[in-house]
Amino acid sequence: MPLLNIHVVKGRTSDQTTTLQQAIHDAMLEAFSVPERDRYQILNEHEPEHLVMQDTGLGCERSGNRVLIQVVTRPRTQEMKERFYALLVEYLGERCALLPEDIMVSCIENSDADWSFGFGRAQFLNGDL
Repeated sequence: MPLLNIHVVKGRTSDQTTTLQQAIHDAMLEAFSVPERDRYQILNEHEPEHLVMQDTGLGCERSGNRVLIQVVTRPRTQEMKERFYALLVEYLGERCALLPEDIMVSCIENSDADWSFGFGRAQFLNGDL
């Protein structure tokens, strides 16, 4: 269950986006210890001028390969989030040749009542999950 909204600049091939999404999923599996099929991803492609990720004073010079990942999730520990960030940089660097400064992540936490995986039921609340 985290829901991942992945924002990229247009121009990647289908194989490149598949590799990118798998690398992100693998980092999430390892950091958050969720089941393998707990995969909910939305890939959004943007014109370069529509994905603005300016420097916040950290010395980030971002390229056209920038990626913004928004994670909607049940509460996770600080350690889990830090592990996720580190694994993202590692896996996306190795598999997609992304630079660490091109990867930005934001986590949004919610509660069990905020999820329905289908059938009009709240599976975390009614014991289905």
